[in-house]
Amino acid sequence: MACAVFMNILFLFKPDCSTDQHKAAQICSLIRHLFLRSEMASQVEQVLEPWHDLTGKVVFVTGASSGIGKEFCLDLAKSGCKIIACARRMDLLKSLCDEINGMTISTGSESKSKSEAVPVRAFAVQLDVSADEVTIKAAVQKAWEAFGHIDALINNAGISGQPRNPMDFEEGDWNYIFRTNLTGSWLVAKHVCINMRKAKQGGSVINISSIAGTNRVMAMELGINNIRVNCINPGIFRTEITQGLVDKDWFNNVTLRTVPLKTLGTINPALTSLARYLIHDSSVYVTGSCFIADAGTSLATIPIFSSL
Repeated sequence: MACAVFMNILFLFKPDCSTDQHKAAQICSLIRHLFLRSEMASQVEQVLEPWHDLTGKVVFVTGASSGIGKEFCLDLAKSGCKIIACARRMDLLKSLCDEINGMTISTGSESKSKSEAVPVRAFAVQLDVSADEVTIKAAVQKAWEAFGHIDALINNAGISGQPRNPMDFEEGDWNYIFRTNLTGSWLVAKHVCINMRKAKQGGSVINISSIAGTNRVMAMELGINNIRVNCINPGIFRTEITQGLVDKDWFNNVTLRTVPLKTLGTINPALTSLARYLIHDSSVYVTGSCFIADAGTSLATIPIFSSL
């Protein structure tokens, strides 16, 4: 926009322009328009700024060793959060935490003459969320004590299993999937929220798909404790779990014909921006909601005819 206005101003200085007075009036009008647009852009930046600055927030992320969970950890660390990374594979968690602990962020805005480089902190907690309640409770307590409190939980751990006919599932496989994706997520949230309630601090719980019904019940029950519970329902993103699927030609052909935005998107910013918003206090009136980020995949019941 600024470039367009500048070109218009240059045009007014051409020799064939009208009187100097008329020319000056046009220039002043264009300059006012430019500054007005600049001021509007500045106001928008000020509104969005809080989502990008979460300095000091303590965020507990399950399933953090790879995929979506890892991306959440890295993005939130860059916004100033203290990260508690939780997963089964301690070697990958250690590598992630080493990367985060090597980061620094600058405090203060660009308008200030001085800014300070502050180190980012991360702490690893090993946990398989399919474990029993005693184990999960102990892991949550360890996470809580790492920084003295938890402001937000991102309930991300989960497995998909191999696509197959339900009649071909063994009971053990069925139970393991539900134990991990439903029971485990509930138990982690239960013990994080018990601590939040005791501390009377409020907080934010972000469930990643799978447990939308539980999400609504938790939102109803925990509202009195100023704990907001929301769900992010992601489409298919390229991760360790989905790699074998998204690389298949037939899958990409189907995507082009049925997904309105014709893309799978990237975890950052498609999901990380939502997480930032739901962690920040600007989402204080948002609870019990499910945010769908899937490029329109869930809308598709028939092909997009223009793509046929």
